[in-house]
Amino acid sequence: MARHNFRNLKIWKDGVVFVSLNYQLTKTFPKTELYNLTSQMNRSAISIPSNIAEGTAKSTDKHFKTYLETSLGSAYEWETQLEIANIQGYITETDYKELIDRIQQIQRMIGAFIDRLDS
Repeated sequence: MARHNFRNLKIWKDGVVFVSLNYQLTKTFPKTELYNLTSQMNRSAISIPSNIAEGTAKSTDKHFKTYLETSLGSAYEWETQLEIANIQGYITETDYKELIDRIQQIQRMIGAFIDRLDS
């Protein structure tokens, strides 16, 4: 396996943009959520591109795939947290729909990348 340059991967680039969108969103949450939902969403979002980047340093596709799976798990975790924020009334319906679409697109891209490594 030739190592990937994470900076050239669309999934990493989209993940970094997603982290910024997440921070814009969580800055609007109530201060009572600072050490709860806000912190958890920030950590989940950061984990997505971070694990992609870390995985590119691994010497085999099998090891890289493990990091991609962790990244995908963080994306699903973040989607669940967004659902909770929506139920709590912390976000607008417009933001909810936009961010659900964006995180699901990232999930599909990561999944497709994993599938390509498997073949």
